[in-house]
Amino acid sequence: MEHQLGLPVLYTFRRCPYAMRARLAIVAAGLKVEVRELVLRAKPAHMLEISPKGTVPVLWLQDGTVIDESLDVMRWAVGQNFPVDWLVLNAQQQQQCDEWIALLDGEFKRNLDRYKYPHRYHTESSTCDPLEHRAACEKILMQWNEVLMQQGPWLFGNKPSFADFAILPFVRQFRIADEAWFDAVPGYEALKQWLADFLQSDLLETAMVKYSPWQPADIPLTFPG
Repeated sequence: MEHQLGLPVLYTFRRCPYAMRARLAIVAAGLKVEVRELVLRAKPAHMLEISPKGTVPVLWLQDGTVIDESLDVMRWAVGQNFPVDWLVLNAQQQQQCDEWIALLDGEFKRNLDRYKYPHRYHTESSTCDPLEHRAACEKILMQWNEVLMQQGPWLFGNKPSFADFAILPFVRQFRIADEAWFDAVPGYEALKQWLADFLQSDLLETAMVKYSPWQPADIPLTFPG
């Protein structure tokens, strides 16, 4: 397997929020990669060879380095070319960013999965109440809503940051679980505007362009196109 375009190769899945945050950073940094969209039930042999854990995103660099954690792909992208319109975080902001992302990837994601897919967590001895897990997510969302009310439109003020684009794909997933409820429920006006601005952004539109599932014989494609 080769880097046919002389670019890093990105294995991705369009709807996965982890892969989405990686693509957002790549677009924001003005980079290009060779894109390989996959089907989760038929993961390419080469991807599994270089990253046996089998999750996306997987970034395969020209020197053979493999980056297979979404936050690390984001860090790689902004390290190559920091987005001109993103806020450069100071030490205190960086600590807060790290704490928010840890909360998101831990407690929030755990409850989000059980809210969206409760059937996956039913057992013979217990059932999974999706509304209980939605309420747990809401407690975290309310924290971000308060921050946005005080200093929005972004988490750190007038400019977006690494934190916003690491978190927003998962807030998007939360809304998708029950859009009618989310859009009608009161008390999240700042957070809803934050999400709406993201959903209407050119950045997300570019990051969500559809690609056909990749096959080894395909002509290589770039992302962004």
